[in-house]
Amino acid sequence: MMFWYGEGMGWWGYALMTVSMLLFWGLLVVGVVALVRSLGRSSGSDGPTESPGTPEQVLAQRFARGEIDEAEYHSRLAALHDSPRLTK
Repeated sequence: MMFWYGEGMGWWGYALMTVSMLLFWGLLVVGVVALVRSLGRSSGSDGPTESPGTPEQVLAQRFARGEIDEAEYHSRLAALHDSPRLTK
């Protein structure tokens, strides 16, 4: 006995249930993926944590990337070699 609903749920009811369940599970999966990605990003694993190297290597990398020109590279390299090194 279905009271005022007539013969029961029609095709629109089944279609609505299917769409709503797909939407629910899709949003749940997207939410879990977003949570995992945000937790992974906040742990500080953005990239390698290696030291940049010696001052000469850092200077050579900057020259290779085009951040400084050849004259500046040579003047800074000479300044590095002429300055007394501080030791601990």
